[in-house]
Amino acid sequence: MNDISAPPALHDRVAGLAQQTLAPLVIDIDRNGLYPEAFLRELGALGGFSAALAAEDGGSGLASQIGVIDTVGRVCGSTAFLVWCQTTCIWYLRHAPNAAVRERHLGPLLRGERLGGTGLSNAMKHLAGIEDIRLRARRDGSGYRIDGSLPWVSNIGSGHVFAAAAAVDDGGYVMFLLQCDQAGVSLHACPEFAGLEGTRTLNVRLHDVAIDADAVIAAPAEFAGYIRRIKPGFVLGQLGIGFGIVDACLRILRESAVSHGHVNAFLDQQEAPLAAELAAARAQAAALADAADQGTVRPLDVLKLRAAAAELALRAANAAVLHAGAKGYLIRHPAQRRLREAVFVAIVTPALKQLRKEIHALEHAA
Repeated sequence: MNDISAPPALHDRVAGLAQQTLAPLVIDIDRNGLYPEAFLRELGALGGFSAALAAEDGGSGLASQIGVIDTVGRVCGSTAFLVWCQTTCIWYLRHAPNAAVRERHLGPLLRGERLGGTGLSNAMKHLAGIEDIRLRARRDGSGYRIDGSLPWVSNIGSGHVFAAAAAVDDGGYVMFLLQCDQAGVSLHACPEFAGLEGTRTLNVRLHDVAIDADAVIAAPAEFAGYIRRIKPGFVLGQLGIGFGIVDACLRILRESAVSHGHVNAFLDQQEAPLAAELAAARAQAAALADAADQGTVRPLDVLKLRAAAAELALRAANAAVLHAGAKGYLIRHPAQRRLREAVFVAIVTPALKQLRKEIHALEHAA
């Protein structure tokens, strides 16, 4: 594979659905916090969540899934993040050592009949030495009991599921799938965000929540190897969000050039160099995604590309506002939305500062 696009037929279906169903909702999503549930379910029904499966399972690989997220992101970065949440939950189950949890939940998630979040932000930060683990597990027969809270989990709600990880009382970590409606799980609103309000991001509190054996994704003995296997896909999938936002910003630059190209030429960031960077990043992402599918990708390469994509999104979004001029400072102008979406790409786990921390550690490892 030499580019990051979804297969042409799938790309056309996703692009058509995004233009017809999602584009009319973008302002409502951004300004009023509309959660685009109907779009997500339609996307699942047409195969937009299943590309990341292996070919023998009816998919076309992680690179194709990044292409789907990219295509949605050109219309709405907030919704692209939701697609990443859903497909990353699927990625977890695709590689789950426990076949029972995979067989029970994978199909409905693939088809969009069930929606789900990732819930691993805290665990990823904890494993990078940034913060304490927030969930604790104690053994209960063949399962576990979970207590704690997660401040921000996205793409969740009644009927949804999400994955999470907890420190086990007798050592190690366990990863599991939770149902939002099960006993002991409560969902609470977060303070209002500057953007991404339509992502159904909630505070989750767990009190003595029972996790049966068939809801365990990776047991403590499997956890370290499992995290090494899934982390590259977790990180690479976010590239689609950034790529879609950059693509949309380049469109703003082109539109602004029609009337103000003579003066915009004096700005530092211009369309052609930004577009060349985007094309190179997409090509590198395709190669890394193929390696991630095979379990052979170098983590350092993944982290470096993810950091570069965040930086590119920030530069492209700032350029979009500057090229648009005074119009770009109007809250209704798409450049304002894209700027807030680009900042999110730089702060969502793994944030740019976490990426740089992990890159530094790998580059200076003995």
